[in-house]
Amino acid sequence: MVAAMNRRFALLAAPCLLAALTGASPPATRTPAPVPVAAPLGDVVRVALVTELGTITLDLDHAHAPLTVENFMRYVDRRRFDGMTFYRSMRLAWGEQPNGLIQAGLSGDPRKVLAPVAHEATSTTGLRHTAGAVSMARFGPGTATADFSILLSELTGLDADPASDDPDRRAGYAAFGHVVSGMEVVRAIWEAPLSPTRGEGAVKGQLLERPVKVLTVRRVALPAAAPAQFPAPALAPGPSPAP
Repeated sequence: MVAAMNRRFALLAAPCLLAALTGASPPATRTPAPVPVAAPLGDVVRVALVTELGTITLDLDHAHAPLTVENFMRYVDRRRFDGMTFYRSMRLAWGEQPNGLIQAGLSGDPRKVLAPVAHEATSTTGLRHTAGAVSMARFGPGTATADFSILLSELTGLDADPASDDPDRRAGYAAFGHVVSGMEVVRAIWEAPLSPTRGEGAVKGQLLERPVKVLTVRRVALPAAAPAQFPAPALAPGPSPAP
């Protein structure tokens, strides 16, 4: 490690040494581009995910899940989601089909991932994991960063269950929006071929053979006086069975 640091220092110092020997001025330091100032968020924020297979439009519920939506929009406004992929298709064999979810994000890319966002439980927000819901992926509560899921079916087992003895079930997952158009694209991603070998543990057999690239993610203007397109929040969601 010391040798590597010395080599790196030598490479950084070489231009300065050359300037001193020749009398030339060192090159001007390039100032990093400032982070763009994002427009304020309203109660509902609409974004369009343009993928290789088509566009998915989401309405994000800033009124009820402010922390989660603000976290998501930091990635959108800084264009960190551009080039990410939908990489997972969870297919549940039981119940009415299609049943499951797709997952997208940055997969922990340290160059793009920001600090984790505080967990907003559905028992607080009143939102539910219905078909078309958008929800943050996570490990433990409070670890969500840039990966998220879109549901093809109602999965109420992902809602918070305050009565559960299991801390993870008690917290549930953070729903924060809903698909308003493009569910046919969501289904096309869900039906894409799976790899039989990629992944480990619970996700083995759920990873796409060829992840679907997201070209851009951008804000979209809401129509004048547009009503929220997601289901009305339930003020006191009750316990739900696990999927």
